[in-house]
Amino acid sequence: MSDRERPKARGVRGVVPPQAGVQAPGSGGWIERLAGVADFVRRRFEGDYEVDSEGFDPEFNRAVFMPIARALYQGWFRVQLRGVENVPSSSAALVVANHSGVLPLDAIMLQVGLLDEHPSARNLRLLGADLVYALPGLGRLARMSGHVPSHPAEAERLLNAGEVVGVFPEGFKGIGKPFSDRYRLQRFGRGGFARTALRTGAPIIPCAIVGAEEIYPMVADWTELAARLKLPYFPITPLFPWFGPIGAIPLPSKWIIEFCDPVATDEFTPDQCEDEDVIMELADKVKYTIAAKIDELLAERGPAFG
Repeated sequence: MSDRERPKARGVRGVVPPQAGVQAPGSGGWIERLAGVADFVRRRFEGDYEVDSEGFDPEFNRAVFMPIARALYQGWFRVQLRGVENVPSSSAALVVANHSGVLPLDAIMLQVGLLDEHPSARNLRLLGADLVYALPGLGRLARMSGHVPSHPAEAERLLNAGEVVGVFPEGFKGIGKPFSDRYRLQRFGRGGFARTALRTGAPIIPCAIVGAEEIYPMVADWTELAARLKLPYFPITPLFPWFGPIGAIPLPSKWIIEFCDPVATDEFTPDQCEDEDVIMELADKVKYTIAAKIDELLAERGPAFG
């Protein structure tokens, strides 16, 4: 199968692709905006757009998914993004971040932040758990927004193609931990991300995220229901499930995201790339870097709300 193909289109209304030359809201040009919408919808119906072999649809991602995420990023969480200069402009990099918050909103905020605030508007190709691709409809949406299954082969393929890849080594252990353990990093797996970086020579960019821990304070895990639903956990928070859909609205905590200095991996010898001691030492270095930065950012941020 070729790397790019044109799928059968589905209509999308009320969105404007960035490349349509449309002016921002408040700056005039409503005729141009409407023309851009009409052109975008026409091309979606006609299949006049491209996706890659994994289903990533850059235009749809920028025109539909990212504006929704941007509303949370700018107006709800008021994210401060720092260290974006540590992410390369065109070459590969592996962003490794802490994970928390019950729902993976930290991953989405990282994605929109890098797209909006990096000078090269880089797409972050996030590695997602298999559960995402097992849920009807969600897997397709994840692929359209640039996510791929969290498999070493997928990560290596993207890095070898010069992409920026994002990974959360804590996985469900991090995102589903109780509020009492907030900002305590969980086990970083077996260092698989370090092995992937070593094999491809891509730099590792540690990333610390402060703010996601408070959006859904998880006070308990309804394990029986989680087992029935085949979920890793079922969160109980002060508002959910007691207040229904209202309880699912994330709390407006203040966020800081910082990309730390890159950790080079291109100077290791081929035999070191498979050396478990080298791999774990590198993984531990990245974990400790993130942990130290989290402590620093927490002290600077102060209260999560207000």
